[in-house]
Formats: sequence, structure tokens, C-alpha cells
Amino acid sequence: MITTSAHGQGRQSSIAPRLAAVIAIVVAFACTPAARAASPAELISGFRHQHGEGTVTIDPALNRIAQEQAKAMAARDTMDHAVLRPFSDRVANLDAERAAENLAVGDATFAKALDQWIASYGHRRNLLMHEATRVGIASARSKSGEIYWAMEIAGPKPERVEHARGGGGKEKPCRIMLNDLCL
Repeated sequence: MITTSAHGQGRQSSIAPRLAAVIAIVVAFACTPAARAASPAELISGFRHQHGEGTVTIDPALNRIAQEQAKAMAARDTMDHAVLRPFSDRVANLDAERAAENLAVGDATFAKALDQWIASYGHRRNLLMHEATRVGIASARSKSGEIYWAMEIAGPKPERVEHARGGGGKEKPCRIMLNDLCL
């Protein structure tokens, strides 16, 4: 930007360099690796979107299951779906029609574990589970230094429906489910 002074000489405004410096600082902070790093759910969702599937979000129950599995594998220094107890037992109370688990060992970051799963047919199929909406991810380090990863993925909680009594057979969704009693 050029301005004319009272003496008629052109000079560069002192605002432009200051504005450029402020913009450079903002960009530097906004583009740090931490700011650019996507969460595991975002990485999985991005992969799923590339293949026509929907977004997944972190689910606290799945995170707990993943953490228990990762810790159990690290404690025993063994990668095994049944190291704690069978997968079907661990997800029995999850209230999901479908669930799957991916495990990895030795990858320093989640992105590297994800790359390993994408390259494996069975793990890739789990990542692309149709109608999956939620995930849980955890890692744990063993005494030998190995990093164990566990990812749980599941569909939405099924909608429970009760048949209204005396309402002509109309169905209405449950608001609260208590021991298979729809309230």
C-alpha cells in the first residue's frame, strides 16, 4: 500500500508490514502439526467417506472396551482377540447389532496402525462396516516397549419399539429401556 505524505513523497504504510507479520504468526500457529493432526475418528471417517460409508464418532463404551483390550495385550505382551476374554463376551452388553475389532502391535502412531489395517482385507472390511456409527480406540505400551492398539467399531444402538396396548397395534419408540421393559 502506498500513501502520499504531506510533503508529496510516496512511502509505504507502516500498517502493511505489521499486518503481514500478524498474519504470518496466525498461520504459523494454526498450521502446527498438532493443529493439523486429525483425531482417530476423523481419520477413520475420512477413509470411510472415500469408500461411500458414513462418519463414525468416538463412543465412551467402545473406548472402554478398547482400553481394556489394549491393556490386557500389553500386560501379557501378546496380540490376541481373546487375551482378556472372547470378543463376543466383551461386546455382549454393547447393545449393537454388529460390532468388530481390529488389533495391531508395534505401530508408533494410530495413523500407522490404520494404514496397516487398510492394507489388510479383513481389517479393511471392519473399517468399512456398513452402517457403523461409533468407534473406540486405545493403545497401551508393554514392559518390553511394544505398543498395542485396539479399535472397536459398531453400528448404532438398535431402536427398541413397543406395541401400544389398545392403540390399534400402533408402535411407538421406547424412551427408556430398563431390563427389556420399554417405558
